[in-house]
Formats: sequence, structure tokens, C-alpha cells
Amino acid sequence: MTPETVVEVGQEALMTIIMLAAPVLITGLSIGLFIGMIQAATSIQEMTLSFIPKLLGMFAALIVFGGWMLDLLVNYVTRLYDAIPGLIG
Repeated sequence: MTPETVVEVGQEALMTIIMLAAPVLITGLSIGLFIGMIQAATSIQEMTLSFIPKLLGMFAALIVFGGWMLDLLVNYVTRLYDAIPGLIG
């Protein structure tokens, strides 16, 4: 296995991880930003106020994007398993 192959497999793994994490993280970020703007406008500085909306939003994002995320992960692992003979030899 050449160093280029290792780098290529690593890059593909990192891109898969980023694509898997993006929907949940973007949802949490956007909800946190929205709640932060509301807190700044109303001068309510309660740190735990944004926790429940973020939790519910991230759970909703997992429900909405879960099938796509699972399909992406299964396709990546299948491609990786199919490539094992070429990687070893």
C-alpha cells in the first residue's frame, strides 16, 4: 500500500465524517445563534435556555437526515471493503 493510497483513503474518510456530522452540527449552530439573538434582545442571560431547543433540533435533524446518513456510511464502508484486495496487494 503506497502513501498516496493511505492519504486517499484518509481523505475519503474525513470527507465522509464531515458529511455525516454537518446536518446535526449546522442545526445546533443555527438554533444556538437564533436563541442567542433572542437572549441578547431580551437581556435574558440564562445559559441553559438554549439547551432544550438545541437538543430537540438535533434530534429532529437526525430523524430527517438519518436515512441519508446511514446510506452514506454504508456506501463508504462497502467501497472500503471492496477495495481491500487492491489495498493489500
